[in-house]
Parts: sequence; C-alpha cells; structure tokens
Amino acid sequence: MTGANGFLVTAASALVLVVLTLLLLATGAEGAALGAAALAGVALVALIAHLVRAGQRGVLPPLLLGFIILLLWEAGVRAFDVPGVILPSVSAILARMASSAPTLWEDFAQTFLRGALAGYAIGCGAGFVVALVADRTPALQRGILPVGNFLAAMPIVGTAPILVMWFGFDWQSKAAVVAVMCFFPMLVNTVQGLAAAERMQKDLMRTYAAGYWKTLTKLRLPAAAPFIFNGLKICTTLALIGAIVAEFFGSPIRGMGFRISTEVGRLALDMVWAEIVVAALAGSAFYGLVALLERAATFWHPSQRRAR
Repeated sequence: MTGANGFLVTAASALVLVVLTLLLLATGAEGAALGAAALAGVALVALIAHLVRAGQRGVLPPLLLGFIILLLWEAGVRAFDVPGVILPSVSAILARMASSAPTLWEDFAQTFLRGALAGYAIGCGAGFVVALVADRTPALQRGILPVGNFLAAMPIVGTAPILVMWFGFDWQSKAAVVAVMCFFPMLVNTVQGLAAAERMQKDLMRTYAAGYWKTLTKLRLPAAAPFIFNGLKICTTLALIGAIVAEFFGSPIRGMGFRISTEVGRLALDMVWAEIVVAALAGSAFYGLVALLERAATFWHPSQRRAR
C-alpha cells in the first residue's frame, strides 16, 4: 500500500495503538501496555518513513521519534516495575516538574539566564574579537591558535574549582568557566571563516581600490558568516554544560548543577531528571534560536538554499 492511502492507514494505526497503550497503562495492565507500545513504535517509525519520503523536514519527524522513546520508557518502567531510584517513569518526572515548578525556574534563572548566557556572550565575543586581531596580524594568528587549543584541552573538572576560587561561588565563576569553554570554538571558526573568501573575490575588491576594512566588512565577514554561526551554535551547548558542571564545585543554594548533585545524594532521581529535562529543553531552544538567526542572516548562502 503506497501513497496517500498508505499514509492514512499508517497514521490511523499508530493513533489507535497509542490510545490503546495509554488506556492499558491507566487500567494497570502494564505488560499488555508494553506490547501495545512496541507495536505503536513500529507504526510510528513507519509513519516517520512516510513523512521523510514525502520531503517533510520540519520538527514533526523528530517529535514523533521522541514520543516513541517516551512511550516505550513509560511502559517499560511500569511493566518491569523498575524502582524510582534507578529510573523514574515519565509520568513521575512530569509530576515532579509540575510540583516543583518554582524551584526549577529559580535554578534555571541562576544557571542559564545568569551564568550560561553571560559566559556565552563573553566567550564568543572575546573569540570573535581576537580572531579579527589575529587576522590582521598573521604572526599573532600563528601564536594564538596553539594557545587557544591549549585552553580548550584543559579539563573543565580541573579549571572549574580554580575559577570558583578566583571569582566566588555565585554566577560570576560559572560565567568564567563558560567563557573559557566558548572562546576556542568561536576563535577557530571565525579565523577559518575569514579565510573562506576566494582569491578572485579579493582581487576584485582590490581593483575597486578597497582597503582592508572595506574588504573585511563587504566581503570577508559576509563570507565568514556561516562559520561564525557554526561557532555560535557549538557554544550554545557548551555554555549550559559548563555552567552546570561548574556548579558542582561550589554555588549558592540554587542552580541546576547544585540541585542535581544534592538530589542525587538524596536518591531523588525524579527531581534530577526534571532538572535534566529543563536543561535539555533550554539548550535545544537556545540552539534553535541561533539557527533561526543564522537562516535569517545567511539566507543567500548555498547551505541555506539546500536546507530549504
């Protein structure tokens, strides 16, 4: 069965199996629910295949795949009676998120809105500026890249306690850790991007009597924009990871890293997973925002035209 009829049959089958799984879970028939969830997963995978063949490149395929994982997670944990200290169910995590929403928001504001964003802005800004200076001074470029590589190779578990001692236990030390982590990816991507303009294009700018700064702003920075945004996207994930890990080594009585380390000691794994979910959602949203800005700023680039 192919075409629109096959898609509709697959979608209807997946919907029926999902509803059946939820009903079996609600009535306490966990074993049967696990079997129904497995069949629903197969149907949803087939539905994703239909969408991909139809050229669907939006958020629907990954959302369906994520729903399959969550459905199998919930049914498997309840069917095998997995203890909550090993792996809590999805429903338990969602219930904890609802009951602890004020605490989660306070931790999110401390870790992401203060430490991660401040460090992201400082690290990416410093990497961009140093890349411009290094591009202007080739000798500095040959010296700064090995130093940046050295900074990137330093383990965060070693540098975080030192920076906490230097900058205190509040968000400033977390921002410093994030800045160190974001500096090198931004530096390398910007340097590579500034070298991406073709020689013929540079020669054309010279025929127009364009100086260094005119060539930089009119040719080389636009050509480097995809590389710069690539560095910004890489740093979105590094920023949140760095801020959370830095909180393991000292923080006020709030923050995602502080809460995770504290609740693990209390075996409250549902709260730990709630913090992980918030961090994952925040990181994904941050990455998506930078990707949208990239699409708007570099719509002319071949990579963006192919993505459409």
